[in-house]
Amino acid sequence: MPFGLGLGILCLSLYSGRVANKFGLLTGQIVAVDNPRLQSLLIICGIVIAGLLVVWRPLMFVSIDAQVAEARGVRSVALSIVFMVLLGLVTAVAVQIVGALLVLSVLVTPAAAALRVSASPLLVPVLSALFAVVAMVGGIMLALGGSVPISPYVTTIAFLIYLACRAWGALHNRPPRSARVTATA
Repeated sequence: MPFGLGLGILCLSLYSGRVANKFGLLTGQIVAVDNPRLQSLLIICGIVIAGLLVVWRPLMFVSIDAQVAEARGVRSVALSIVFMVLLGLVTAVAVQIVGALLVLSVLVTPAAAALRVSASPLLVPVLSALFAVVAMVGGIMLALGGSVPISPYVTTIAFLIYLACRAWGALHNRPPRSARVTATA
């Protein structure tokens, strides 16, 4: 989906008609970030990081086994609401700056890619953040000096990372050849 949206942004950027309002919502206005917005961004990011640090362990417990967590007294419904509020805060701030397309691209696609190569509750968020940074920095570098906006580059890089992780996961999660021969015989 982000790759398709990236292609849509590419088509919008090549269209010579008036699409400024729709284009700004999808791609954001990173150059329009002023001091008050930057301060609110930093405050909200601080709140989200503090909130995640507080709920990390119970959130991981509920994510791994919700029934056992509930039996141990973890209130999964309240925890889900807290997590959604934190995610909503980050999304609301980020959409103003980088746009809906890139928020989707750097939240969903890198996380999906990380899940294809690892199941570790510690490694998946690290890989997801790394993949998002690679997509963003790569997109910015490719867009320098060109007339095409950053968004199509970022979404394409994120999509290629996902495809590479999917292929890597498929190759490494296959049973050995001897097990496949035995299973089919």
